Amino acid sequence: MLPEVTATRYVTPLREGGSLPGLVEADDLGTYVVKFTGAGQGRKTLVAEVLCGRLARWLGLRVPDLVGIQVDPVIGLGEPDQEVQELLKASGGLNLGMDFLPGSIGFDPLAYRVDAAEAGRVVWFDALVGNVDRSWRNPNMLVWHGDLWLIDHGATLIWHHNWPSAAQAAGRPYDASDHALAPVGPDLAAAAAELAPRVTEELLAECAAGIPDEWLAGEPGFGTPDAVRRAYVEVLAARAGTVHERITLGVPSQDGPSRAPGWLRDWADAVSGLRKGGQAR
Repeated sequence: MLPEVTATRYVTPLREGGSLPGLVEADDLGTYVVKFTGAGQGRKTLVAEVLCGRLARWLGLRVPDLVGIQVDPVIGLGEPDQEVQELLKASGGLNLGMDFLPGSIGFDPLAYRVDAAEAGRVVWFDALVGNVDRSWRNPNMLVWHGDLWLIDHGATLIWHHNWPSAAQAAGRPYDASDHALAPVGPDLAAAAAELAPRVTEELLAECAAGIPDEWLAGEPGFGTPDAVRRAYVEVLAARAGTVHERITLGVPSQDGPSRAPGWLRDWADAVSGLRKGGQAR
C-alpha cells in the first residue's frame, strides 16, 4: 500500500493542471503536489496515477515518489480562492501526493537530449497504459538533477471509464506521432524486448495492490476492490506482449513540428559535431 502522511498546510494551487492540483506541506516535513478526490476528474485519475506510477518505477523509469495524503478540509478555510476552498471541502480524507521536485524544469527537447533507447522505453510504456497526454504540446516530463522524470499519468487507462469496453483495449493501436519523444526516433524494438517480459501478472498485481480500497469501492460491475484490481491486471497483461506492434510513429499534427521521427537526434548529432569542430552532415 501507499505510505501515508497528513497535510499540514496548503501552500498554493498549481493551475497548469486541469484538475487544480496543489502544493501541500505534510507532517513528515515533505512537500507534495497533491491531486484531490474532489476534483472534476474524480478518483479514477488518482487510481491511474498510482497504478501507472508504480509500474513505471518497476520498469526503471523515473517517477516522483507517491504517498497517500490525509486532508482535513479545515486547512482550506483561510484560502482566499473560493474554488480552492470548495475543492478542499470536497476532498476530506485520503488524497494522492507526488513528491515535489524543487528546481526541476519542464522538458525541452532542444535543451535536453534523450537517446533513442530511453525514448523507446518511455513511448513503449505510454503505449501500454494508453497515455494520451505526453505530446509535444504538453510533455508532462521534467528534468531534475540532469535526469528525465515522468509526471501526470491521470490521462491513462482511458478504458477504465467504460469497463464493458475494457477487454477491447488490449488490442487497440497507439498513435505516437505527436508524442514529445517521437522526434528522437525511439527504439521501440529494444524497449519491447527489454520491458515486455517484465510485465507479468505478478508484477501488475503488485502495482495494483498500492491502490487504496476506498478509491475502488463501489465500482459498478465489481463486487470488491480486489475484483477491480484484477480487471486492471488482465487488460495490461494482455496488452504488454504485442503492444509494440501497434505503435504508429507517423506524421505529427500540422500545428506541430512537421519532422520525421529521428530528426531531433540527427540534429543533436550535427550540433555536437559542429561544437567539436567537425562537419555536420
